[in-house]
Amino acid sequence: MKIINSISEFHRMVSLPEPLHPLVSVVRVRDMRFAEDVAWEHFTLNFYCVSLKKDITGKVKYGQQYYDYDKGVMTFVSTKQIQSLNVPHAEILNSEQGAGYTLLFHHDFLYKHPLAAMIKNYGFFSYAVNEALHLSEKEEKNIIAIFEKIDEEYQHIDRHTQDIILSQIDLLLNYSNRFYERQFITRKAVNNDLLTKMETFLNAYFEDEETLKNGLPSVELLAKTFHVSPNYLSDMLRSLTGQSAQQHIQAKLIEKAKEYLSVTNLSVAEIAYQLGFEYPQSFNKLFKKKVNISPLEFRQTFN
Repeated sequence: MKIINSISEFHRMVSLPEPLHPLVSVVRVRDMRFAEDVAWEHFTLNFYCVSLKKDITGKVKYGQQYYDYDKGVMTFVSTKQIQSLNVPHAEILNSEQGAGYTLLFHHDFLYKHPLAAMIKNYGFFSYAVNEALHLSEKEEKNIIAIFEKIDEEYQHIDRHTQDIILSQIDLLLNYSNRFYERQFITRKAVNNDLLTKMETFLNAYFEDEETLKNGLPSVELLAKTFHVSPNYLSDMLRSLTGQSAQQHIQAKLIEKAKEYLSVTNLSVAEIAYQLGFEYPQSFNKLFKKKVNISPLEFRQTFN
């Protein structure tokens, strides 16, 4: 697997001049010409990549699926995420790759700025392929304006350059957050269907003693079951209900625990094991955190 360590190296691999700034660059997709195809079969970047692309000749694979760039979409790739490019060699060398922009920035560029710590909170950097951001025409113009402002700013590097570019990257990510929230709303019918399926899955999971022997359900299990990424699942649920996927799991668990405590004679320890906890203390701690009283105190309210 090819590891592309620097933005300069990326520029060379797509037949572009050296970047004007070693830690940040805006690339016009139409200017890219891939110098070789072997390196693109499996590669990873040692920097962040935010792209707005459309009408792309080749398809970029991320995980097990390919991005479809026939229409304008935004994608966000964090460091060390495995990708691959699927396109014939001659086509790579000789044709334009489509339209749009790609912003590349190294984590070192963020040092001493709040973004260095905050960037990990943007879940869309680990969304799956089918969770790309689809923009309206107006949204697309806003994003393009930011790309062009960043590109313009590093043409003349001075002591203000970094702060101005970082403020633009911050603005770009905040806009992206807003547009993803809009996308969750416009796809509400699909997302509500997913929410219903997840509730049904969790109900069945907590009813099945054999399944619970494998332990508590995890966000990763839910994401895998419904073919979405864990971060996308949590962000989508939070936009619909105000709760993350983990909070949904815990709410369902507490609901089932209350049922056991109110209608059975099982001990608290037995209920904990029944619900998939390895240690009863963990169950007690979670129950008290969510209900504000212990399991035993809750049971006593029914006596």
